[in-house]
Amino acid sequence: MRASEYLIATVKETPTDAEIPSHQLMLRAGLIRKLASGLYTWLPLGLRVLHKVSQIVREEMDRAGAMEVSMPVVQHAELWEESGRWQNMGPELLRFKDRHDREFCLGPTHEEVITDLIRNEYSSYKQLPANFYQIQTKFRDERRPRFGVMRAREFIMKDAYSFHVDEASLEATYQVMHQTYCNIFDRLGLNFRPVIADSGNIGGSTSHEFHALADSGEDEIVFSSTGDYAANIELAVGQPIKAAAVIADAPQQTVDTGSAHSIEEVANLLDAKPTSILKTILVHAADADGQRSDELIALVLRGDQTLNETKAQKLPEVASPIEFAENDAIEAALDCPPGSLGPVSLPIKVIADLSVANLKNFICGANKKGQHIINANWNDICKYDRVEDIRKVQEGDISPDGQGTLAIKRGIEVGHIFQLGKKYSEALKATVLNKDGKAVTMLMGCYGIGVTRVVAACIEQNHDEHGIIWPENIAPYQLIIIQIDAHKSEQVVDFSESLYLKTQALGIEVLLDDRDKKTSPGVRFADSELIGIPHRIVVSPRTLADGAVEYKKRAATEKQLLDKDAVIDFLIQNTISAKG
Repeated sequence: MRASEYLIATVKETPTDAEIPSHQLMLRAGLIRKLASGLYTWLPLGLRVLHKVSQIVREEMDRAGAMEVSMPVVQHAELWEESGRWQNMGPELLRFKDRHDREFCLGPTHEEVITDLIRNEYSSYKQLPANFYQIQTKFRDERRPRFGVMRAREFIMKDAYSFHVDEASLEATYQVMHQTYCNIFDRLGLNFRPVIADSGNIGGSTSHEFHALADSGEDEIVFSSTGDYAANIELAVGQPIKAAAVIADAPQQTVDTGSAHSIEEVANLLDAKPTSILKTILVHAADADGQRSDELIALVLRGDQTLNETKAQKLPEVASPIEFAENDAIEAALDCPPGSLGPVSLPIKVIADLSVANLKNFICGANKKGQHIINANWNDICKYDRVEDIRKVQEGDISPDGQGTLAIKRGIEVGHIFQLGKKYSEALKATVLNKDGKAVTMLMGCYGIGVTRVVAACIEQNHDEHGIIWPENIAPYQLIIIQIDAHKSEQVVDFSESLYLKTQALGIEVLLDDRDKKTSPGVRFADSELIGIPHRIVVSPRTLADGAVEYKKRAATEKQLLDKDAVIDFLIQNTISAKG
């Protein structure tokens, strides 16, 4: 492609609303343009990258035996009502009516549609397992779209769905897809980690997220320093650093703590460490139908620990989503304001975290305004109903696999796989006949990759102060040839044109920067680095006079001169061979 005939839409200044490197660089390099909040047009350079990412995903899914389909973006409400998600999904689901007053939505995901398809097409266990995927536009009406295509309202996603007659088949396909995802992200050149994850509103039991490690990531992921354990912080478990050992019980006392309410204030007042203080948090309980009730539950943690809301709301007694009790509700139930609460003669259920179960001589609220108990111990008065893991793990915790300690890093979720089980197939009555001729509900798996998000994640991991540094596999072009002073030298034009045609014939994806003299050499160099093309050849009268051209790899700092007659062999080795 010739730059003179191509949209090179680079800009110097960083847009003020772009907060993270990928958003800034995608705008500056002319990969995308904003249409409205969370909506972006993909320009030619960006679309080339997007297509390459999609193709790698497609090749690996095909290799895994999945079949490609294409399902409608617009979905009718009846299917979502069958699954129960029409009522349960929040405002992220964009609903609308057609001219006949029938209700539809823009699909944020396609569990209902694929299940409807398979229940009508498949009837026997002999047709299973089967795995179907698509690479298609989705829409989620995000409350606060941000970070460019990282959290947009409209995005491209690869979603796949598998169907099975038994658990063993589902588990086997799940493992195949886990490896397929590793293969995809390896080919994309991502530094990633698969982690145990929460299934969220998609549902199901087992699930894993795949995170590209990046400081700008919205998620925290936890992994062992020396072992294989890895999990999203929402589900991660670990053994906290123990509090100082207590040899014998000390006399219990009730002391005035006045306006000291927080853990830090109480610790300072009583000259104690947060590890010896209990933190009591009140949340709303769930009723018999699993809905929020007015009853309260006390959750007790060590003062230096933080409640993990995801773990807490998975407890059967706790309303989900979790809802913290308001001050008025607390005072009405316990006749005590927040700040002086503790597990002392509480008339409500008390669930203690593992971090406090074996504490001795601890400090806790006395359930009287401005008073705390020191040297408290678990007994008939100060007690809990049961122990659960409800804390958020911390850096340095002992890994649950016994291999080293836990490290916490930020990650960008680029993929998520689920064992859905029967959540959708049961609701939509998707059955097949088993070998005994009996109708059985199919089990399902679900496997998603955010294709547009992958592009941003690659940039987050591969950039410098000059611009993007694309991995070879997904760069918009492999090679850029820059002409210098072409308007003054026919030799520059002849050699660069010849090189351009020869590299094209070899299958090297090349961009010839043949823009007119109004585009200075400095701008051409800056554009090539901003766009991130991996290999650059500069053809100038000065180097040609010495029988050479200048070469620079985008990821390197040094330039080198190449014999002009050896350029083709060099490029074959460093572009075709490198791309593999």
